[in-house]
Amino acid sequence: MARPCRCRRQVQRVIASSARFRRRLPWSGPILRWVRWALAALLVTLLVMDLVFPPPLPTRRDTSTLVVAQDGSPLRAFADAEGVWRYPASVDAVSPLYLQALLGYEDRWFWRHPGINPVALLRAGKQMAGQRRIVSGGSTLTMQVARILDPHTRTPWGKLKQVLRALQLEVHLSKRDILTLYLERAPYGGTIEGVEAASWAYLGKSAAHLSHAEAALLAVLPQAPSRLRPDRHPQAAQRARDKVLARMQSLQQWPADVVADARMETVVARSLRPPLHAALLAQRLHAAQPDQARIQSSIDIDLQRTLEERLASYFSTLPERTSAALLVIDNQTLQARAYVGTLNFGDRQRLGHVDMVQAWRSPGSTLKPFLYAMALDDGLIHSESLLVDAPQSFGGYRPGNFDEAFNGPVSAATALRLSLNVPAVDLLDRVGPARFAARLSHAGIQLRFPRGSSPNLSLILGGTGARLEDLVGAFSALNRGGIAGRVRYTDEAPLQERRLVSPGAAWITREMLEANPRPGQGTDTFDVGGRPRVAWKTGTSYGYRDAWAIGSTRQYTVGVWVGRPDGTPLPGQYGAVTALPLMFEVVDSLPRGAGAGHAVPAPVSVSQADICWPGGGLASELPPALCQRRLKAWLLDGNVPPTFAERDARRWQPGRQRYQVDAVTGLRLSADCSAVHDEEEREIARWPALLSPWLPEAARKASQLPALAPDCRDDGRQSSIALHIDGLNDGATLARAPGNTQGVRLQLRALGSEHEIDWLMDGRWLARTRGAQPFNPVLEQTGAHTLTALANDGAWTQVRFTVAR
Repeated sequence: MARPCRCRRQVQRVIASSARFRRRLPWSGPILRWVRWALAALLVTLLVMDLVFPPPLPTRRDTSTLVVAQDGSPLRAFADAEGVWRYPASVDAVSPLYLQALLGYEDRWFWRHPGINPVALLRAGKQMAGQRRIVSGGSTLTMQVARILDPHTRTPWGKLKQVLRALQLEVHLSKRDILTLYLERAPYGGTIEGVEAASWAYLGKSAAHLSHAEAALLAVLPQAPSRLRPDRHPQAAQRARDKVLARMQSLQQWPADVVADARMETVVARSLRPPLHAALLAQRLHAAQPDQARIQSSIDIDLQRTLEERLASYFSTLPERTSAALLVIDNQTLQARAYVGTLNFGDRQRLGHVDMVQAWRSPGSTLKPFLYAMALDDGLIHSESLLVDAPQSFGGYRPGNFDEAFNGPVSAATALRLSLNVPAVDLLDRVGPARFAARLSHAGIQLRFPRGSSPNLSLILGGTGARLEDLVGAFSALNRGGIAGRVRYTDEAPLQERRLVSPGAAWITREMLEANPRPGQGTDTFDVGGRPRVAWKTGTSYGYRDAWAIGSTRQYTVGVWVGRPDGTPLPGQYGAVTALPLMFEVVDSLPRGAGAGHAVPAPVSVSQADICWPGGGLASELPPALCQRRLKAWLLDGNVPPTFAERDARRWQPGRQRYQVDAVTGLRLSADCSAVHDEEEREIARWPALLSPWLPEAARKASQLPALAPDCRDDGRQSSIALHIDGLNDGATLARAPGNTQGVRLQLRALGSEHEIDWLMDGRWLARTRGAQPFNPVLEQTGAHTLTALANDGAWTQVRFTVAR
């Protein structure tokens, strides 16, 4: 604000003025010399006084830091070191109506006088002499700025000091600089200074957009800020405002009809509330640029306010200490449009000061879409590849599904949409945990592992740490041709982009996720609202500590997290129940552009074809016997990968199995037969052994080899271990003992295998035993059930029974 002293130019002007003055005077000789010496002495005195007592001009920026939304609306202000709310302001940034009211009411000659108005001072002196008290100060705006910068007592000596300081300011500063000081520092009551801070505090709007009545009100408040505060004395403030309106009409600066309309506006008492939206983002930006007076973010203020209110209402019934975070970004620019870092900023019980957009939390299953996309790029799967959702062991790691049920044969798309754990771990084992984590890190998703540990198979189920903003930036890649990026919060933030997956893999993965209907909506539901297509995924961390929902449309990506910042569990609150409904509410409230609800054409690398289970090959290349189930799949680069080979399987691998038969009897032949046979080669489709309990009887029979001819030596191709469940007969009906309220207790064993045995009832996992180790379940649910014993080598058996009511 301070400028180099302009004393030399001022002296030159005074000397030139004195020369003109001398030529006009009728005096001459000694009088002129006396006047010349007096003027010179006065100038020297002023120069010395200016050096000894320089004006207390601001030497650094001391306004509050103001973080604003994209349209300039304030999100949050940070008081200066003394706790004063003083927003940056300028002559060009405030409303012209305010400047008219201010100068018309306070200082009409501001642009012409040298800092003081002699006529006004003489009038004030006359009033003080006549009434022995100060009636009017005769102050100019420059004098008021002088009093703000260097307060003084209301005495003649204090007024003289104010006059001298005003003259100093006129020497050191331009008129615009002086007016800017007033705009930023005029007192408005309490710790509020400056017209911009006052406008937001009392009117809830920027000083750039004031009505005539509002401009008049803000112009008069500094005269008596405590007595005229609108939040405390609205009637007094209104009377003072009307005086300004009358003055503006009498000066013919504002028409009478405009003033009449302005008088009709009432001054409404409203509690002083400093702006507080996206509070944690504002704090984050302020910490990154502490010396910046004004920081403009990319936030859409209307959307931000709407979502903050929606979150507060949505979570009003959740358990105590529950918090939430929400992030909405524009896919094209990667700029954040809404940012809610906590459910209730400042709430100590909810740890409202913790920004959960940046917090490291277990991501649950939210990383699975990236895994499936990478598997597509690697040529491991197509959209309908046959995956095994059954109990499996991965080097001693035996994952289960969230609901503890297994589905048997599932496609890759179904496994992703249902968020099945076993198929995901199977895929990660083939992609490689370290490689998967490195690819995510390269694309901007930093993962955090415990000290000394490395990526392992558990990371795909949430066994790592991630941040909401990283997940949202990466999830946007599904609608950005596979290119992920770092979320931007200001226009100045650089655009950081990295390829995560190929455009084709991103398109197929998005199609798989978009095909997942909204909760409560079937796949064939006709959507009359034209709601946008959403590729969405939920996640829940171990122990119900984190609930996630992330969704991406053509224009926006939305991320929601729900949980407790201290990491304590929220039983029963998981992604699909807690976070997903809110995510869809947010998506439906976003602005919609053209084509928001329409499908995007597939890239040239993507094609569609019919494939067959169990082998996974093209239906057009397989005989009907090998195509037991036909599905339409999305292919990447024309790749048709076969069904995965089984791990540690003692049986033949899935796919096409050739064998020799006797052309007459149809019996299978081995390599060692004693008789001569008319041989014929045939093929059957073999399913993965672990899927047998879930296959229909017809599919199992179609996959069995014919019986071996009696003169042929066993080749081991049909050998299998026969399991038997001891303790429960097939078709049995069980009843509780009289007086028993705890269900039916059984004593079971799986005989015939020394391997680990997984016990499932109605497809839901119950327990794991080894060999003939006893299993003692308690059955409480009545009705018909199916109990399955499944060994990890593929041997299995089932019994069906009924628990009586």
